[in-house]
Amino acid sequence: MAALDGLPPLRDVIARHGLDAKKALGQNFLLDLNLTQKVARTAGSLEGATVIEVGPGPGGLTRAILALGAKKVIAIERDARCLPALQEISDHYPGRLEVIEGDALKTDFETLARGDPVKIIANLPYNVGTQLLVNWLLPGHWPPFWQSLTLMFQKEVGQRIVAQEDDNHYGRLGVLCGWRTNAHMAFDIPPQAFTPPPKVTSTVVHLEPIGKPLPCDPDKLEKVTLAAFGQRRKMLRQSLKPIGGEALLARAEIDPQRRAETLSVEEFCRIANLI
Repeated sequence: MAALDGLPPLRDVIARHGLDAKKALGQNFLLDLNLTQKVARTAGSLEGATVIEVGPGPGGLTRAILALGAKKVIAIERDARCLPALQEISDHYPGRLEVIEGDALKTDFETLARGDPVKIIANLPYNVGTQLLVNWLLPGHWPPFWQSLTLMFQKEVGQRIVAQEDDNHYGRLGVLCGWRTNAHMAFDIPPQAFTPPPKVTSTVVHLEPIGKPLPCDPDKLEKVTLAAFGQRRKMLRQSLKPIGGEALLARAEIDPQRRAETLSVEEFCRIANLI
């Protein structure tokens, strides 16, 4: 990859700018440029695409996205130490990289997209990744502003994203992702590929929006799943007691003795629509 884009190896960039990964920011830098290209390719063709990246760090994934033909990358980076390294990439690709210093959790991504269809590709910081995904899944209107999400998580989170009913990993995240997206795990990345190596294997998940998901209010579905999986070992008549319990389940024609992990996405939507 260094030969492909003419920029120095990432290890040299990190050493030159003193970019030791900060645990407080959930940073684990992916240095294998073959892997960053593989992540970028998982998003499909990037020729002429606008891409939003969260937490680019020293820019390994950013470089892969640009080298694969993205028209523009909008990168949100909270760590000011990384900005000089990202500026070098911006200078190498004039007019194609816009870096915004800020907190992704406080960023209005839809405004950032400026009406263009975008792909979101990111090695998400471990400490905010799940919340960012939920934010992207639950806008009040649908289809969303993004065409696809290609995201790196801890493998356990990836398993929760793609899980379906009667799976040990099935929970709130599986319901929300299953409701509005088609999601699959693309490939795993071992700890030793990162600096510093995390204690867990990572995985890349690709999600594409469903054009017409089951009609349901996002806030109500979130309320039902939070209640149901907040006490997942209990029967639904108990876990859903604060929002209607047995009476609500009777109207939804669902056995109150069932547990949350046995319900399909359709059944969760049915309950939510009756609140």
